[in-house]
Amino acid sequence: MLKLTNINIAWALPMIPEKRVIRRIQSGGCAIHCQDCSISQLCIPFTLNEHELDQLDNIIERKKPIQKGQALFKAGDELKSLYAIRSGTIKSYTITEQGDEQITAFHLAGDLVGFDAIGTQQHPSFAQALETSMVCEIPFETLDDLSGKMPSLRQQMMRLMSGEIKGDQDMILLLSKKNAEERLAAFIYNLSRRFAQRGFSPREFRLTMTRGDIGNYLGLTVETISRLLGRFQKSEILSVKGKYITIQDVDALSLLAGNPRSTNE
Repeated sequence: MLKLTNINIAWALPMIPEKRVIRRIQSGGCAIHCQDCSISQLCIPFTLNEHELDQLDNIIERKKPIQKGQALFKAGDELKSLYAIRSGTIKSYTITEQGDEQITAFHLAGDLVGFDAIGTQQHPSFAQALETSMVCEIPFETLDDLSGKMPSLRQQMMRLMSGEIKGDQDMILLLSKKNAEERLAAFIYNLSRRFAQRGFSPREFRLTMTRGDIGNYLGLTVETISRLLGRFQKSEILSVKGKYITIQDVDALSLLAGNPRSTNE
């Protein structure tokens, strides 16, 4: 059977059918099994049966908390593992030829980090915790072998990779077609939707990234981010208190982001 490293993944795949989610409180360094994880519907285990979950569980290492500012891996490191985020936020970034940091992604609970290293077997970017985070470390070579024996695992990995490709395409469109106001609105709206997918409030949430990080990601200055947040607040689209965002008019934010209508409600 074909392994992940031998598959061309650049195509759209069908949506994953709904599945009952078992939710359980996760704490500290406790060994939460895949079938009991509250964000399993967003991660690798989603389409696996009980026997397959047991096999996956056997290869996963539940790491201790990663502290804010700590690196998961650095650019140039050999690909040894993928990392599934259980809680917290991780940012991916590269260093430009001029020595500047360029943020390429913000990863939330349920996201897998490290896909971009599969082609060369070497990480092209850095991954750093923006807050205290919990991750599951999945040895890639073992996962690759297991995927050759489990079609459902291989298909789920392809879906996750396809989702990452789609996200990259959306980001290119965001930066090339939208003005500053539309970029920030789209960022907040998409973040709201991602929180909703994880069972959190889509209307009230805390930004784990700084305004500088957001500006870096969107190609805008910190001053522009602050000015636009003030404009959104004055228009009663949202309210801002420090790092806390409350979306007051979802439809207005959605339209400003370039969407025909809100899908949060």
